[in-house]
Amino acid sequence: MTKPRDAATEPPQPDAATEPRLPDAATEPPAPGAASGPRTLAERIEDRVFIRIPARHNPPLAELIERINAEDEIYALWLAQNTNAVHRLDMSDHGPVHVQIVANSALRLLRLLSSEGVSPSVVTDHGLVVDDAEVVVVLAALFHDVGMSIHREGHEAYSLFVAQPILERLLGEVYGRAVGTIVRSEILHAIISHRSGGRPLTVEGGILRIADALDMAHGRSRIPFEAGSTSIHSVSAAAIEAVHIEPDGEGHIKIRVEMSNSAGVFQVDELLRKKMKGSGLEQHFQVEAVIEGEAEKRLVQHFRL
Repeated sequence: MTKPRDAATEPPQPDAATEPRLPDAATEPPAPGAASGPRTLAERIEDRVFIRIPARHNPPLAELIERINAEDEIYALWLAQNTNAVHRLDMSDHGPVHVQIVANSALRLLRLLSSEGVSPSVVTDHGLVVDDAEVVVVLAALFHDVGMSIHREGHEAYSLFVAQPILERLLGEVYGRAVGTIVRSEILHAIISHRSGGRPLTVEGGILRIADALDMAHGRSRIPFEAGSTSIHSVSAAAIEAVHIEPDGEGHIKIRVEMSNSAGVFQVDELLRKKMKGSGLEQHFQVEAVIEGEAEKRLVQHFRL
């Protein structure tokens, strides 16, 4: 088993949604001089992307991240879901880099909402504490796409039975049976609620739904575009340069999307608006999309039907 770096004690970042992306061990091209051909599973496990979360002030979350980083089974699931997404379906990245970005965004959203007086559902409904809500949103983010290791269609439901035994074991070791059962149930609820048309019943579920849509900074959805696709989906995704999550000073959370081309508005409208609608948290957010610089970047030179 690969021993992880101490990911749980990484210093917190001011804006997790805009941090530089780590290389995805499943899709990164081999280094110069390396042997050609696909990397073996053993090589990809050994050279894994470790999850980094600002959890130093939350001991249960820090312990869980350390345990997750040490588990080959979990990392193999992330590789499998990314293989189906990127290599078999020509979708954007859905591997360990994606879930780390979503987890950090979800944690930042929860902390900002809490600072504005929004109480997490595990606090109001179960008498737990905010630290436990942080565990819910982070683990929901890390496991929300594991069902894609089976298939894209219906992956949200598949994620439930793939994640359930792993969560039962991890949470039982940290929390004990009773509290672990509540936390697991809340995580699974958040996972199923991120699907299209999902209607989360919890604050944590709404947070995951929004955070999943925020992984579009620095061209995170550009894989189909760079492979030659010039659909509105791929072109608009390529226009997104950065996503910032910040308080607006008036009791709301501002999501500021920087674009190099106005085509990015489609990405914001189609992806983010649909995820935010029905999250139950719409009233707490403001979304702003802006074009940086004096001129738009040309993304398509020529288009032919």
